[in-house]
Amino acid sequence: MLARRLLALSLLLVSSAGVAKKLYKYQDAEGNWYFTDQAPASNQPAEVRQLKAASPKRVWLEKTTDQLRPSFFALNAYPGPIELAVDWRERENVSANPDLPRRFVVESGQSDSLFSLIPNERAGSYSVNLQYSYVIGRPLPGYVSQTLYKPPLPAGGQFQITQAFNGPYSHNDQQNRYAVDIMMPVDTPIYAARGGIVLEVENDYTGNGTSQAYADKANSIRILHEDGSMAIYAHLALEKSQVTPGIRVATGQLIGYSGNTGLTTGPHLHFAVQINRGMELISVPFQFADAAGLAVEPQLGLWLYGPMPAIGN
Repeated sequence: MLARRLLALSLLLVSSAGVAKKLYKYQDAEGNWYFTDQAPASNQPAEVRQLKAASPKRVWLEKTTDQLRPSFFALNAYPGPIELAVDWRERENVSANPDLPRRFVVESGQSDSLFSLIPNERAGSYSVNLQYSYVIGRPLPGYVSQTLYKPPLPAGGQFQITQAFNGPYSHNDQQNRYAVDIMMPVDTPIYAARGGIVLEVENDYTGNGTSQAYADKANSIRILHEDGSMAIYAHLALEKSQVTPGIRVATGQLIGYSGNTGLTTGPHLHFAVQINRGMELISVPFQFADAAGLAVEPQLGLWLYGPMPAIGN
């Protein structure tokens, strides 16, 4: 009989939203102090501190109960596809069918069997340590945007682009190279520039600054479009998202409010169109549509205009 050791899995990348919590400090009528995550039952004054809980897992690699030749499948908690890369970290006397390393496109939910382990039974024992990572969105090699995006602005509003494509301050990596920053006051309504399915919502960050420590601490909304591209709306206000993952939104639908969270020098909306290319999330060039429906290149200093208010409003 084969002496088998446990299969060990290590997670290389989890990118997901956390669950917000608040800590309340208050004193009751008898003078007793309370420190709790439950709001006081009455309207008495309370000191509130916003906490950020640990991010939940969104993607798992699981194995079947077959101890001789276990198969592996993925669980994807996103409401859209991901690309999953699986590789050996360590292995002894074992192979896989199909062989690893390999990438898989996994739709929302539970996948079919992705691969099976095949031990070398002549060796008497085997051990394996697998590693996996993922990128949200299905791979789109050669993608070119063919859609004009509606400025994500309120009716009658006009706001200026203060950093455009290849902006020297923060638009110099693959995820943000083709992003635009639109200066606007905190709590400006933000509307979907294109319809789709909400993939992710970060809604619980409070701080901002110019340190790189704030680079991944911006409230944001990610929307998946029908062609597989994704729009990201970032630096949004605390707890003011109007959408949740999994719902479908229409072009021009209210999705949230602008803020000043994350890596910022002042209040603005960061907007980009991104795709998964080669297990890497990258931004791609896009164009806005003006009031006449004509293409407008997002350039530094350009004024963008929301739709004209309806007559009588």
